[in-house]
Amino acid sequence: MWKGSFLKMRTDDMASSVLSSDFKELGEAAKRLADHAIKLGGTGGFMTSVFAWIASFAAIYLLILDKTNWRTKILTALLVPYIFLTLPSIIFDLLRGEIGKWIAFVAVIMRLFFPQNIKSYLEMPGAIILICVVAPSLLSDYIRNNWLGVAICLGIGCYLLQEHIRASGGFRNSFTKSHGVSNSVGIVLLVVYPVWALLFILL
Repeated sequence: MWKGSFLKMRTDDMASSVLSSDFKELGEAAKRLADHAIKLGGTGGFMTSVFAWIASFAAIYLLILDKTNWRTKILTALLVPYIFLTLPSIIFDLLRGEIGKWIAFVAVIMRLFFPQNIKSYLEMPGAIILICVVAPSLLSDYIRNNWLGVAICLGIGCYLLQEHIRASGGFRNSFTKSHGVSNSVGIVLLVVYPVWALLFILL
């Protein structure tokens, strides 16, 4: 009787320990799966690419506004390196190839021989194309695809946001004045992408 109960206790303990280890392994596997899914969806994949596209087009939108109805003393030339760092790879590779070289060549010729025909609002787009074409591989291949490029974008976005709020006369005014909402939303989008990308790089 005593021997049978001893054997029963031993088998129960073994079964519970085996089940416990199995559940532990399942928990670790689920944790790894969730971690990889977050990293694939956030950093290396879809969501980061989407935010990069949005941020790049927000910067282009702000550059257009700066030359039309958003007259400001903010250093909007910082949008040029921001666009360079966030420009989607498809467009960047296109500008870095023969098409970009031809556009840059024509822009330089026009600037040299017909400066009166070059409007001030064409200078920034020309600068973006020139930077894309002539940037050394350290910038175009390494920093653009690295946390350092993301950190530079974050610095530019934060600087432009605080300067815009200061120029508007406060946070409330930046979202209530004429053209304030669209400008503020555009600048906030410049900050969202690098914050998201750095968050998942650190994770």
